[in-house]
Amino acid sequence: MLAAPPGFGYARSAVTSRPRIYLASPLGFSQAGRHFYDGVLLPFLRGLGYDVLDPWALTEPARIAAVQALPYGTERREAWRLLNQEIGATNRAAIDRADGVVAVLDGVDVDSGTAAEVGYAFARAKLVVGYRGDFRLSADNEGSTVNLQVEYFIRKSGGTIVERYEDLAPALAALRGGLA
Repeated sequence: MLAAPPGFGYARSAVTSRPRIYLASPLGFSQAGRHFYDGVLLPFLRGLGYDVLDPWALTEPARIAAVQALPYGTERREAWRLLNQEIGATNRAAIDRADGVVAVLDGVDVDSGTAAEVGYAFARAKLVVGYRGDFRLSADNEGSTVNLQVEYFIRKSGGTIVERYEDLAPALAALRGGLA
């Protein structure tokens, strides 16, 4: 069992007996990424008994489509600015409700939004576990797996970085009181 660092409590929400995981990921931006996200990663985490807070599902798709349908120009930019603020606030609130975060770290560099969510989750005393199935080099130097600051926050939260999504179960054991 991973011991929580001082000040990091992984107590489950009193509202549900299932721990909540916020899934930070850039995979929703591409068709292939979405296929893995929806078809493998989400069902896997739910199958482990977690309630998954999916930021890609927290905003009504019709609202995004309405902004995308606007013609290029001032009205569209302003609509995006307003919706971006709403999406950001919604995701922040979801991280606050979560017991822990799983962050997908694939890519030649960690996605900036995912990195921000990792940092915020760390600051809110959440367990953060990284998943990096991408074999390309992505670290600042040979002493790290990904960006050194992102990795620092993950490891100091009591989390780790796994290379296979199947290894998320034991990495998240602290949220279940040590039971994988």
